[in-house]
Amino acid sequence: MTNTSAKPLRLGIIGVGKIARDQHLPAIAASSDFILMAAASRHATLDDQPNFASIETMLADGPQLDAVSICTPPGGRDRIARAAIAAGKHVMIEKPPGATVSEVVALQQLASEQGVTLFASWHSREAAGVDAARNWLAQRIVTRVAIHWREDIRVWHPGQEWILAAGGFGVFDPGINALSIVTAILPQALIVESGTIVVPANRASPIAAQIALRLPNDAPVQLDLDFLQTGKQSWTIAVETTSGTLLLTEGGKRLFIDGAEEILDLDTGEYPRLYERFSALVRDRQSDVDLRPLQLVADAFLVSRHKRAVSFDF
Repeated sequence: MTNTSAKPLRLGIIGVGKIARDQHLPAIAASSDFILMAAASRHATLDDQPNFASIETMLADGPQLDAVSICTPPGGRDRIARAAIAAGKHVMIEKPPGATVSEVVALQQLASEQGVTLFASWHSREAAGVDAARNWLAQRIVTRVAIHWREDIRVWHPGQEWILAAGGFGVFDPGINALSIVTAILPQALIVESGTIVVPANRASPIAAQIALRLPNDAPVQLDLDFLQTGKQSWTIAVETTSGTLLLTEGGKRLFIDGAEEILDLDTGEYPRLYERFSALVRDRQSDVDLRPLQLVADAFLVSRHKRAVSFDF
């Protein structure tokens, strides 16, 4: 799927951190739908690009842009996205789309009023096994779901102090990826019931969590999150049904049905597919803002017991 306009969309990137360098910049460089025109970041710059300290200075003094891609931590994204939308730019936001549900709802309304695209992206939904899993589950009755998202914060978020600060989501930053997948593949809505959230004594956001959810048919859904997993990392979703079992592993990249691995198309990566989707939304003058994963995280914080753990340092 490509942009059908004569010229690629002129794009600015906001936030030049690890996720931008690892995923966004390579996807943009490989895309015929976008041309990177500028970057805005408080602490980093890009070679061979105009660089600005803020989105405000980029919009005022930088090159003409059609769209921006926001790759900053969730705290403060509201101001950035609001400035871009008010300037008439189409906006793509890295997950999670904001620090709170209400701020994203307000952005959605503003984008509609301004007539621009707002794309709250969920990259894990673009993993190779997700579409096939959704199709397989569509006509089945789910009886149990077990989600294990266990990874080493020091490997995947080295030195990123913001992720354990207030509004940083902590272990729910990767955990929301799992929730983005299950909300996409399960035929019924999820409801949060209870949980335990573990917060280090010197931090504001959780390092681990165990959350109990259920489906409307009372099928239990267990979410197990851990930021201190060493050795083999685990990103799995197991779904039992009345007519077979489905297993997604490696964050949705591999799919097993009753123990047998399905053959999947692995050619296109998650982030190239996100930018294809963004281009299509702009072309069709549409927005895509699914708040369900963020709402589930908010609900988990509302109903869970908070438990203090030993201090954590990188």
